[in-house]
Amino acid sequence: MPTTTRLPIDQRLGNLVKRAEQVVIAGKTAVLRDLDLTVPQYSALLVLGEHPGISGANLARRCMVTPQTMATMLANLETRGLVERRRSEDHGQVLVARLTRAGQTLLRKADERAVELELRMAEAFNDKEREQLQEYVERLITAVESAGR
Repeated sequence: MPTTTRLPIDQRLGNLVKRAEQVVIAGKTAVLRDLDLTVPQYSALLVLGEHPGISGANLARRCMVTPQTMATMLANLETRGLVERRRSEDHGQVLVARLTRAGQTLLRKADERAVELELRMAEAFNDKEREQLQEYVERLITAVESAGR
C-alpha cells in the first residue's frame, strides 16, 4: 500500500527542477563527451575564459563546487595543458588561473556545442515565455534561499 504524503511527487516543483537539471546535464555531457570534457570542467573553462586570473576559490564559487573539487579539477586541467596557474601579483599565497591557448581552443569548440543546446532549449519558448521562465526560476531560487534564513 502506498504511503500518503502531503504533496504527491508529480506536484513538487523541486522534483520538476531536478528533472530539468538532469536532462540539461545529460545533454551537455553528450555534446562534450568526444572533447573529453565533463560539464564541470567545461563550466570552469567558461568562467576562466570570462575571468582570466581568477582565484581557485572564486572559480569554485562561480562554478558551484567546493574549493577542494575545484583544486582537483584545476590540477587535471593543468596536467592536460588547458590551464596555467601562477601566484597572484596582489596576494603571493593565492594561485590564479588562466586558460592556455589549448584551453581557449577547446573552450571555443565546447562552447559552440553547448550554445547549440542552449539555443535548442530556448527555441521551445517565444521571447515572452523565455523572460517569464527566467523570472519564475529566479523567483523560485529567492523563495528557497529566503526560507533558509
